Amino acid sequence: MIGDAPQCVFPVCPRSVIPVTAPPLSPPPISTPRAHRLTPQMRSVIDRMHRARRPPLETLSVQEARAAYELGAGVLEIPKPALPRVEPLRIPARDGHALPARLYAPHAEGGALPVLLYLHGGGFTVGSIDTHDTLCRELARRAGCMVVSLGYRLAPEHRFPAAVEDTWDALAWLAAEGRGIGADPSRIAVGGDSAGGTLAAVAALQARDAGLPLALQLLIYPGCAAHQDTPSHALYAHGFVLEEPAITWFFSHYVTHAQRDDWRFAPLHAPDVDGVAPAWVGLAECDPLVDEGIAYADRLRAAGVAVDLEIYRGVTHEFIKMGRAIPEARTAHGHAAAALRAAFGLPGPLDEETSDATR
Repeated sequence: MIGDAPQCVFPVCPRSVIPVTAPPLSPPPISTPRAHRLTPQMRSVIDRMHRARRPPLETLSVQEARAAYELGAGVLEIPKPALPRVEPLRIPARDGHALPARLYAPHAEGGALPVLLYLHGGGFTVGSIDTHDTLCRELARRAGCMVVSLGYRLAPEHRFPAAVEDTWDALAWLAAEGRGIGADPSRIAVGGDSAGGTLAAVAALQARDAGLPLALQLLIYPGCAAHQDTPSHALYAHGFVLEEPAITWFFSHYVTHAQRDDWRFAPLHAPDVDGVAPAWVGLAECDPLVDEGIAYADRLRAAGVAVDLEIYRGVTHEFIKMGRAIPEARTAHGHAAAALRAAFGLPGPLDEETSDATR
């Protein structure tokens, strides 16, 4: 299935952007007992990443890391779905900055559509609307809703809490002005992957506090804890796509050590989560972040929040964007779309790969 795929995935670094003095290469392919947890397809992707001899992310400059991620983000994506309406937007931030965004709609005409505000992943430092274009198209297509993907400002140029503030400003704008773009402001969800999942979880808490009802928070392997001290951070520290040195590199650009305890960085440590929007939480089993994602889902459930938790076995961080190689990605697309349809009161999901549950 991936025989013709390029050699780099995440964090990718095509040779055109590797520094002249190349840093040490990543460790050799994993051969510890942990590797048996991976599906054959996931193991094949990781082996190809190692054969590509990419330098570790944390050895690159921010500009090099961004360029590499942009170039490699679509390597293993499903074919880009065609939609009848894809438009650029500009959303005003509190400081007057115009935030770039992109609107995706599965219908060019008709009534107002429910809308998902989507926040891309990338450790608050890399990633963009473009790196998550295919995923947002697929969610719009399969969920039958509008998706607005936000280009929030990145660190280190814009450190914490800039991304949090940009996210909230965009969500508040959709609630106030969404009708002008064909969105139904009474049916809004917020979602994202990785760092974007963190931002979505935080925005859901802010929406509760502001009295803004949300239909759903869609959290794809979100970061939720203040520190990298869970068992999964130790178990999957190296060789499983997202590595501990890279996490440290991301966070060093975004937050100070003291700011890590702020719930707007670590929603698991929010004073309370009562009354927050229902959640769909999709996690990768072989991911340093899996334990904190489970802990956040458990905390929501303990507070009486409806939670649908899916753990996709044998796959790693970033799998959601590897649908050409990883079947679990396509399954997760279907699960996420079904959750959105249910939350928005839309008819049942498309008759695609949504029945092969991986709980």
